[in-house]
Amino acid sequence: MSTSEIYDLIIVGGGPGGFSAGIYAMRAALKTVLIEKGAPGGQMAMSGEVENYPGIERIGGPDLSMQFHQHALSYGLEMVFSEVKEVEPGLAYHSVHLDDGSVLKGYAVILGTGGSSHKLNIPGEAEYYGQGVSYCAVCDGFFFRNKTVVVIGGGDSAAEESLYLAKLAKQVYMVHRRDALRASKILQQRIKAECKIEMIWDSVPVAINANEQGVSSIELKNVKTGQHQDLQTDGVFIFVGFSPNNQLVPSGIHMNANGYVVTDDKCETNIPGIYVIGDLRQKYARQIVIAASDGCTAALAAAHYVENRKAAESDSCQLV
Repeated sequence: MSTSEIYDLIIVGGGPGGFSAGIYAMRAALKTVLIEKGAPGGQMAMSGEVENYPGIERIGGPDLSMQFHQHALSYGLEMVFSEVKEVEPGLAYHSVHLDDGSVLKGYAVILGTGGSSHKLNIPGEAEYYGQGVSYCAVCDGFFFRNKTVVVIGGGDSAAEESLYLAKLAKQVYMVHRRDALRASKILQQRIKAECKIEMIWDSVPVAINANEQGVSSIELKNVKTGQHQDLQTDGVFIFVGFSPNNQLVPSGIHMNANGYVVTDDKCETNIPGIYVIGDLRQKYARQIVIAASDGCTAALAAAHYVENRKAAESDSCQLV
């Protein structure tokens, strides 16, 4: 890595979107570097099993992450394991500042920093993630066919995911700390009409317990009476909020009220040459295949952008 050269493309984030972008960028012969601060794969690497990625019936999240990683490296993609401190837009090129003080320059930048599910921070949550604890019903609901599950939360996401799980599970308990849902009225009506969903009001989770097979129960506390109950369950789905990791998004880039970056259909922001992909981008759904699709789109768009930039520079040099 040289801090004096200018890259065609700098990718921030080594999740499925980032690696997909890296693969397509290398195929387009762009001088590219991918920066990742942690393990390759991002949230994908923390998934227990993935069964909805086309062409692969079943694979562990860490294994799929390594396949993405190795595929990108097979094209000669340069990788830097470091934390990005700032992305600074520019007219001639954009600058990416790393935590060691070095600065990388690129004609185009793709931000794929993802997002984070809000955590309960209770005993058993982190320990049994992927062993019955989940933050995505679409991703993991299939594993709980004809089983009992608990959904934590009372907003639209919790309601939507509970209704989805009711199609698969034998029983769905929906736990909310208040005595009424915050979800939209139509979702509340659907929850009430679904016989498989039972509400547990005025309660908060205290601990998640497990045995050799995975999650076995969740301890709940009634916030009004203080009483505890141990509810038997095969899985716990947590939907108490999700936030995009938008700390590196430069000021001036358009974001919606929830902090997701608004892009066009090329994944490009309102600042030319800066693209946003994956869970950081405003979109309908958050899935591995969609993040990978974003990476492809952004890389192809970036290749076109860089080609035009270089052509414009060449023309200006000839005029001098």
